[in-house]
Amino acid sequence: MAIDGLTPKQIVEKLDSYIIGQEKAKKAVAVALRNRIRRIHLAEDIRDEVAPKNILMIGPTGVGKTEIARRLAKLVNAPFVKVEATKYTEVGYVGRDVESMVRDLMAVGFNNVKKEMEDQMRSDCGPKVEERLLDLLLPGTGKKEEKKESKMGFNPFEIISFGGKSDDEKSLDEQNAALASKQAEDEKANADSAENNSTREKFRQMLREGKLEDREVELTVKRQRQAPSMEIIAGGSMDDLQNGMMEIQNLLNGRNQKKKTTTVREARKILTEEVLDSMIDPDKVSDIAKDRVEQSGIIFIDEIDKIATKNANSSGHVSREGVQRDILPIVEGSKVNTKWGVVDTTHILFIAAGAFSLAAPSDLIPELQGRFPLRVELESLSKSEFKRILLEPKNALTKQYTALLETEGVKIVFTEDAIDRMSELAEELNSRSENIGARRLHTIMEKVLEDISFDADEHSGETISIDSKFVNEKLTGVVQDQDLSRYIL
Repeated sequence: MAIDGLTPKQIVEKLDSYIIGQEKAKKAVAVALRNRIRRIHLAEDIRDEVAPKNILMIGPTGVGKTEIARRLAKLVNAPFVKVEATKYTEVGYVGRDVESMVRDLMAVGFNNVKKEMEDQMRSDCGPKVEERLLDLLLPGTGKKEEKKESKMGFNPFEIISFGGKSDDEKSLDEQNAALASKQAEDEKANADSAENNSTREKFRQMLREGKLEDREVELTVKRQRQAPSMEIIAGGSMDDLQNGMMEIQNLLNGRNQKKKTTTVREARKILTEEVLDSMIDPDKVSDIAKDRVEQSGIIFIDEIDKIATKNANSSGHVSREGVQRDILPIVEGSKVNTKWGVVDTTHILFIAAGAFSLAAPSDLIPELQGRFPLRVELESLSKSEFKRILLEPKNALTKQYTALLETEGVKIVFTEDAIDRMSELAEELNSRSENIGARRLHTIMEKVLEDISFDADEHSGETISIDSKFVNEKLTGVVQDQDLSRYIL
């Protein structure tokens, strides 16, 4: 039986387009993802017994932990949310409820499914949006057409008989006068309707040709904020609660709509969203999103080492261990109430990550350790990896800065020795000070191109070559004064 989806090798190849190195981590997440696809094709009696193999990534910052999880979710179009473990505290402490990570994931899943449905229906809503735009450009024309349709099949002799007199009691002159008057009214109404139709069709043609895009119209729009759910009271902050109460007050006062003057171009976008929203069944979206979240959702818990405790006497151990115990049932599998329904977390894939420079994975409570059976250690980046990061990924920094400066007519070319020198400096700085991984390249690139970016308007049409000599001129002083510069405010 064929299994839909990417194979582990294909997943790794896709990840290679964005992430350099870390083959062990890529292989682990590829297998975990493939097992989820395999599970879907199992018989029902065994499917529920197969639990996801949660992953614990260990490694310094800037080596690709978060990027691997984010790219993995995009590959399979799975609901994905990244949370910081340090944002959660025990009930009674200032912080967020741990169940909010599941509610956030469900919100992502709902929005993804809704967007997919909107994309499918977008072509079908075009005629409706066009009619509403014409109503805004020509107020009243649509109503006159409806009035004309209601008069079709009209018999003037029936109206004449409503006067309380029979035809025998009326003279022939009175009947002819009444008939002539009615015919004149009909001819005038038909002429007005024909004129309106002609004008409406002319505007329709101009609208399709894009000649009215900058004309201003006034429309009534709904306020962006919706009524808050009760989960704000359960897990939100004081600011969330205050905003929620203001939204409730606005709804009660009828302030959920407002008049807005905008161009036809912007009005089309607003009306398209309104029409699409009316065409989509929110209950159907919720059902599909709930199933997708439960079967293929991914939650990435970053900085999990910050809630690890070395010993019972360490400062803040009560709060840290309490957060672990609060997270535990979510990872084990529990039912969480959301405004879209109850979500079962049993088969959600959890990927935790941390540097573990001050603590070790063994400092986590045993129950939580057991829920992350797969442990992958990511390696620190060296000069060779930095060089590949600067050149190979689709979103490589050199490509980004080249594209940015090309918008102002400046073409920059990085020579091979410049790439080597920047990679060498990144490795040196990470070894001498804090190891921030590939993020060090952002600092180096900004410093190298600082003057060019500042004076880009004066170099329009020029081609500037960035070589090792240029890099040394910009960075040598920074490298030599690295230790001293941290004390200069």
